Amino acid sequence: MKKLYSLVLAVLMIWGVAQPVHAYPYYAQEAYKSPREATGRIVCANCHLANKPIKLELPQAVKPDTVFEAVVKLPYDHSKQQVLADGSKGGLNVGAVVVLPEGFKIAPEDRIPPELQEKVKDIYYQPYSETQENIVLVGPISGDDYPEIIFPVLAPDPSKDKNVHFLKYPVYAGGNRGRGQIYPTGEKSNNVQFTAPAGGMITKIEEIPANEDEGFYGGHAVTIKTESGETVTENIPAGPALLVHVGDIVKAGQPLTENPNVGGFGQAEGHVVLQDPQRIQWLLAFFAAVIVTQILLVLKKKQYEKVQAAEMNF
Repeated sequence: MKKLYSLVLAVLMIWGVAQPVHAYPYYAQEAYKSPREATGRIVCANCHLANKPIKLELPQAVKPDTVFEAVVKLPYDHSKQQVLADGSKGGLNVGAVVVLPEGFKIAPEDRIPPELQEKVKDIYYQPYSETQENIVLVGPISGDDYPEIIFPVLAPDPSKDKNVHFLKYPVYAGGNRGRGQIYPTGEKSNNVQFTAPAGGMITKIEEIPANEDEGFYGGHAVTIKTESGETVTENIPAGPALLVHVGDIVKAGQPLTENPNVGGFGQAEGHVVLQDPQRIQWLLAFFAAVIVTQILLVLKKKQYEKVQAAEMNF
């Protein structure tokens, strides 16, 4: 099973981005036991630095052993294109992670209603790990095809799982549009703005030839001569457009390129109540009893008024 997960993930990453080894969510799975830190932050934010809002939609309450939809909406301007690993432009990829309560998981295919199967038939849902079926990943997939990602979730049954109870449970979600800006190694991707490592004059801008065998698609080497006479070089991969020229005076931290990133990561949380059907039945029975009681009181009052009227006439 683990080999199957790895194979499918590799296919998804090759299809979704031009540089698969850095694709979401491989590094998070390798580096973090859980995608949600103690602070509440989802670890995807460590590489996807820009912030973009998302929306999580959940039903207010669900019954045991039923399938419901958890929807992560990922709004962004679909007319914009991102910088790919080879420096070319393309549509944004999207991805999402949902941290469900323990006991909840993605519904098996034979439990998903036909109308819901139509919505999710081309989406591959991957558990975060073999022991964490309640944490589910999707992506990278085409943002143009999936402006929202639907998770078909199977609610647990407390009568079968004694670790599950009829309670209100939190659900956490993270959603991303576009590629990351930082690799877990600390290296910048070509989807980030590059800045001057030191102040001084730009004395040389050289083209770096591509070496696609090693996954390098060219770029520029910007050489800066500092006031002390030392030279420092910033290697900028293909993609970000240069803002500087030879002879320019720059300060440390000054942008050398435009900011090519048009995506971003966001997270949200919601709640879902695992509702005991017997509570609903008792509630309905209570409402029925109240209605019957009210009717009987009205009838009794009418009867009393008739008796009073008869005694007065007598």
